[in-house]
Amino acid sequence: MRAILVAGGVALVISLFGTPLYIRFLVRRGYGQFVRDDGPTTHHTKRGTPTMGGAVIIAATVLGYALAHLTTWNGPTVSGLLVLGLMVGLGFVGFLDDFIKISKQRSLGLRSLPKLIGQTLVALVFAGLALQFPDGGSRTPASTHVSFTRDTAVDFALAGTTVGVVLFVLWALLMIAATSNGVNLTDGLDGLASGATAFVAGAYVLIGIWQSNQSCGITSIGPQCYQTRDPRDLAVVAAALLGACVGFLWWNASPAKIFMGDTGSLALGGALAGLAITSRTELLLVVLGGLFVLITLSVVIQVGSFKLTGRRVFRMAPLQHHFELLGWAEVTIVTRFWIIASLFVAVGLGLFYAEWVVGQ
Repeated sequence: MRAILVAGGVALVISLFGTPLYIRFLVRRGYGQFVRDDGPTTHHTKRGTPTMGGAVIIAATVLGYALAHLTTWNGPTVSGLLVLGLMVGLGFVGFLDDFIKISKQRSLGLRSLPKLIGQTLVALVFAGLALQFPDGGSRTPASTHVSFTRDTAVDFALAGTTVGVVLFVLWALLMIAATSNGVNLTDGLDGLASGATAFVAGAYVLIGIWQSNQSCGITSIGPQCYQTRDPRDLAVVAAALLGACVGFLWWNASPAKIFMGDTGSLALGGALAGLAITSRTELLLVVLGGLFVLITLSVVIQVGSFKLTGRRVFRMAPLQHHFELLGWAEVTIVTRFWIIASLFVAVGLGLFYAEWVVGQ
C-alpha cells in the first residue's frame, strides 16, 4: 500500500509543480496550439496556448512509479513496465504528431498511415511481450482469454496455440487503437480528457488492490481468486497515472494554461488499454471508459450518417462540440461530462464487485 501512496503522491507533486516550468519552456520556444478554422469559434482564443503537455503526464507517471519502488525497495514487475512502455511508446507517436503541427503551423500532423504504423508497431511490441514472462504459477501479464471482470471461457488459443497468439495480438491492437483514439477524440475541451482519465485510473487503483488481496497465491484457482500476474504493481501504475492527471488538471482546467496534445491523449489511452489487458478486465474497460465510448460513437454515427444519407446527426462531432454549438458553456459541458464519466466508473466498479460476490 505504501508504494501506491508514494507513486500517486510523487506523480501529483511532479505534475503539479513541473507543469508551470514546462509551460514557460514551451512559451519561450513558441510551441503553441494551432486551432482549426472550421471548429467552434470560441476556440479561436485558444490559439497559441502551449501544447504537448502530455510529456509532463508521462514523465510524472514514470518517475512516480520509479520512486515508489526505490522507496519501498521492491523491484518493478514485468506487467508494470509493459504498461508504462506502451504509454511512453504511444506518447512518442503523439509527440511526433504534435511537433509537426507546431512546426508546420497546421492542424494536420502525422499523415494517417505513418501515425497508424507507429501506433501499430508500439502495440505489437506490447502484445507480443505480454504473453511472455510467466511467473511461478505460469501466469503471464496478458492472457489469450477474452476477459470481463476476469478471464472468460472465450479463449483464442482454442483454435490452436499459434492462431490463438495471432488472434490475441489482433485483439490487443484493436483495444489499444480504440482506447487511444477514444481519449484523443475526447481531448477537445479544457480538462475533459485529463479529468475523465483520472476517474478511470482511480478505478484501476481499486481493482488492482482488490485483485491483490484476493490473489489466493500462485497455484489456487477459484471464483474468489484472481489470476492476474502483478495486480499490486498495476495499482501502483494506476496510482501514478491518477496523480499525474490530477496535477496536470490544475493547469489544464478552464481556462487552460496548457493542452496535453496527442502526446498526452494517445499515451493516456494506451495506459488505460494496457491496464485493462494486464488486469484481465478488457471488456470492463468499455464500461469504465463509457464516456470515451460515447464520444467515439458520436463520430462514427456522424460520419456514417453523412456518407449514407448526406445528413449530419450532430451539429458537430465529437459530441462535446455539438453541445458547444448548442450554446452550452465549456465549463458546463466538461463538468457534466465528468459526472457521466464518474457514473460509468461507478457502474463498472459495481459490476466488478458484484461478479465476485455472485461467484462465492
